[in-house]
Amino acid sequence: MPHFRAHEATGARTALKSAAAFGAVGLGLSAVYAFSGFGIPCPWRYLTHTLCPFCGATTMGAHLLQGDFAAAWAANQFVFLILAGLAVACVFWVVELLAGRGPRPRGRLADQRVWYAALGVAAVAFAVVRNLVPLG
Repeated sequence: MPHFRAHEATGARTALKSAAAFGAVGLGLSAVYAFSGFGIPCPWRYLTHTLCPFCGATTMGAHLLQGDFAAAWAANQFVFLILAGLAVACVFWVVELLAGRGPRPRGRLADQRVWYAALGVAAVAFAVVRNLVPLG
């Protein structure tokens, strides 16, 4: 039986708490928008009249609350995929907490900076493409 490292469980627990907080805020903002039509205006859109990678995320969340996945996808594909990836990560973190060990990236993929850089590049690419080609 492989030796269980306590810091892995602590990391998974912390990640799940962070994901829960992120989800609670997103759920709250989406619910407010779904019931009142009031959302947070995007400062990037206000200043540049272009869509940032997160424009439409609240609308996407409201559609998810209604179970309309097609409309959620049309509102913001980038955030939709981020949420799907976060859901998969949460499953791995729960497995790690319950089983004592979960799948972990190795090598360069274990470095969070690599993931942040990839996410940043994807966000910029999505913003450029969505402002040039309608994706919805």
